[in-house]
Amino acid sequence: MEPVDVAFAVVGLGALLAGVLPRVLERRPLSMPIAFLGLGMVIFLLPIGLPRPDPLAYPELATHLTEVGVIVALMGAGLKIDRPLSWARWSSTWRLLGVAMPLCIAAVALLGWWWAGLVPAAALLLGAALAPTDPVLASDVQVGEPTDVEDSEDEVRFALTSEAGLNDGLAFPFVSAAIALAAAGPAPADWLGRWLTVDVLYRLAVGVGGGLLVGWLLGKLFFRAPRDLRLARHAEGFLALAATFLAYGLVEVAGGYGFLAVFVAARAIRAAERTHEFHTVLHDFAEQTERLLTVLLLLLFGGAVVGGLLAPLTWPAALVGLALVLVVRPLTAWLSLRGAPGRPAEHWVIALFGIRGVGSFFYVAYATTRLDFPQADLVWATVGLVVLVSVVAHGVAATPVMQLLDDTPTPTPHTPSPPTPPTPPTPPTPTPTPTPRTPTPA
Repeated sequence: MEPVDVAFAVVGLGALLAGVLPRVLERRPLSMPIAFLGLGMVIFLLPIGLPRPDPLAYPELATHLTEVGVIVALMGAGLKIDRPLSWARWSSTWRLLGVAMPLCIAAVALLGWWWAGLVPAAALLLGAALAPTDPVLASDVQVGEPTDVEDSEDEVRFALTSEAGLNDGLAFPFVSAAIALAAAGPAPADWLGRWLTVDVLYRLAVGVGGGLLVGWLLGKLFFRAPRDLRLARHAEGFLALAATFLAYGLVEVAGGYGFLAVFVAARAIRAAERTHEFHTVLHDFAEQTERLLTVLLLLLFGGAVVGGLLAPLTWPAALVGLALVLVVRPLTAWLSLRGAPGRPAEHWVIALFGIRGVGSFFYVAYATTRLDFPQADLVWATVGLVVLVSVVAHGVAATPVMQLLDDTPTPTPHTPSPPTPPTPPTPPTPTPTPTPRTPTPA
């Protein structure tokens, strides 16, 4: 039995199930990621000759597989958000990015160093890798396909989708800081200046600016070009991949953050012609591609789990991972949403569903390919545990929680009606005076 032939059969089975399971599991407390994670565990436990998927042994392959999975998901997330970008309308997103994410990174890094015994560089890498929520595994709590209505999304789905679309790119400076710390040592004078100017200011600016430029040019080509070249007329969904790889590749070549560029480019394409049906075509193709990549990544993750990915895990490191899922993320996100749009119940749902996944794997793989990172096996094991817990816990809870939230009517604020002015009294009707009767002469 050739392992390549077995791999073809496994991928074919996974692709088939990717089309069947979403219909079977709809409105049930079980998600597609849980099913494929379990399937991966079973397949790699069978004696069929498949090689063990070990990200520590193949960090380059792990980097590029997770990289493609994330950027395709980012394009789909950017295309399906209906709400136009503005400071007020995206208030929840800015709070989650500007308050909750840095607090999560600091808390996990501190716990990783103080409690789990990681060296400072490894602790910072752990915090940075676990900071972004995942656009790949969180489809059950995200907005649906593009619509013509600008404010069609509820606050929970919008906040979780927009947060996942942006924080994958915004976590990169912290990963770069961990790499610089591991390479240059703890003295800030050796790396802090270059990190601020290059890894923060320059690469963020190029990511946003490059994404806007690519998205604007593609929007012109899709919707404003001469009739024969107007690509939106032909409804070819694979152009979503063209936009994804073009934005990512050009910005990475220029030294910017490609993750950020892909999401920004998707938003710029959507803004070029907000209500055009071509957005649905692009989104659907991106979503189908993302689903196939998700199947592959989850099968490999399941194989890595049964192959010993979690073996280096220590109890303190495991407690740090559980603290992130159960305490740190819910508390920091809830605090950041104080005063944000939405009901308190919606704020708690947003805070609880900070799903971790493929983006976290990418960042650890990326860092470990740049240098020989200290305690890399323990960092991988901790991230693997967090993703495993997140996939199972959030996957079971997503459907019933979102159904409950959808079934709960949104209270309308009661506005007291103005007092009714008193009705003036009705004047009495005068009694008619009887007219004296004139006697008729005989």
